[in-house]
Amino acid sequence: MKTSRLAALLGATLLSGFTALAGAADKPKELNIGISTFLSGSASVFGVPARDAADILIQDINANGGIDGVKIVPSYIDEGGGGEKLLSEYRRLAEGGTRVMLSAISSGHCNIVAPVAEDLKVLNVLWDCGTEKALEGKKYKYVVRTQANATTEMVAQVLYLMKVKPDFKTIAIVNQDYAWGRDSRDIFMAALKKFKPDVKVVAEMFPKFGAADFSTEISRLQALRPDVIVSTSWGGDLDNFVRQASQRNLFKNSTFVLSLAESSLERLGTALPEGVLVGARGDHYFLHPETKDDPQHQAFVKKFHDKTGAYPIYSVYHMVQAIQGLKAGYEKAIKDNGGAWPSPEQVAAAMHDVSFKGYGREVKMHRADGQGLEAQLFGITKKSDKYPFKVLADITIIPAELVTPGVSDTSMEWIDKSLTPDVLKSDQIKVYAN
Repeated sequence: MKTSRLAALLGATLLSGFTALAGAADKPKELNIGISTFLSGSASVFGVPARDAADILIQDINANGGIDGVKIVPSYIDEGGGGEKLLSEYRRLAEGGTRVMLSAISSGHCNIVAPVAEDLKVLNVLWDCGTEKALEGKKYKYVVRTQANATTEMVAQVLYLMKVKPDFKTIAIVNQDYAWGRDSRDIFMAALKKFKPDVKVVAEMFPKFGAADFSTEISRLQALRPDVIVSTSWGGDLDNFVRQASQRNLFKNSTFVLSLAESSLERLGTALPEGVLVGARGDHYFLHPETKDDPQHQAFVKKFHDKTGAYPIYSVYHMVQAIQGLKAGYEKAIKDNGGAWPSPEQVAAAMHDVSFKGYGREVKMHRADGQGLEAQLFGITKKSDKYPFKVLADITIIPAELVTPGVSDTSMEWIDKSLTPDVLKSDQIKVYAN
């Protein structure tokens, strides 16, 4: 009996040692990650800089030992080919052993890949898409988002508009005709009605995603002359709309609110006039009033400018947040795992309970739904003696906690029941006058 017990104990000890060795052997030499972004089409003006940012940051992380000694190796997927091609490439990488994905830019694409990631048990970081529907009401294990969603962005935009131009009476909307354009419109108007229930919407236009000609929309807006024109469009679509509107003097008749135009400032140059209200989809700006003198931020801005000849835009900062969030998730999971290399499921669990920084304020992800809390930055365009394009003046930063529903709330329920005009009095809203 004693011999049997000794044998059993020895066997258990050997098995334990073998398991530990097997766990150590499971630590990979490389961490392969798939990254989807627009590398072609009108949205590539937004997607290519994000890829460049990923290359810079991954190179820096790898030069400093990677993640627990493991180097990151990215593979890129072009979202410019459409949803079916994206999904095909996504599955190809996953079936080839890539268990971590940063996907996607397009809200429509995020709605496609999120359930697929869950089925494939692939950790998927929604790194830029805005649609609140990607996570709201879902119970995903493997899908998280390292920046804000449309609700945070649009409610903050309404607060900003109400602070700087509260007396308008009429408004028109020009948004891209797909998930983001429609969703952002619904949220913006639901929030606006809580502050201005009598506002008159004189036009709602949804040109095709990727449209090049906005003459019909501009002619209609010239005839209507709304007090405010709102557009949540982005990338090449927004650039084309602004250039054509500027050529036809549309900016002289209305106040423009361009929710995502921080990414277009440099590309538009003199085509974008002064006095336009601009959002940054987060607190992202290379002249961020709280980090513009931070050595790490400025070192990154220089590296990015040296590589691309341009300044970072919000897609760049969102990519940085996704990679830094992923790194923070791995580091927490490794710690929680007693120092052993974690599975994608363990990293996903850790990423539901981390905080991290890119080059703005801290992003907090201490939520069961995997939704990150990200502050929002806005400003008014003005001429600059230093840069050949408009910069942002009188920057306002609104914390995410003021404008983000709780985990159990839907966006519309939260706006209806919890959003009140009193939020405009909050001392958490910071203004940096210049």
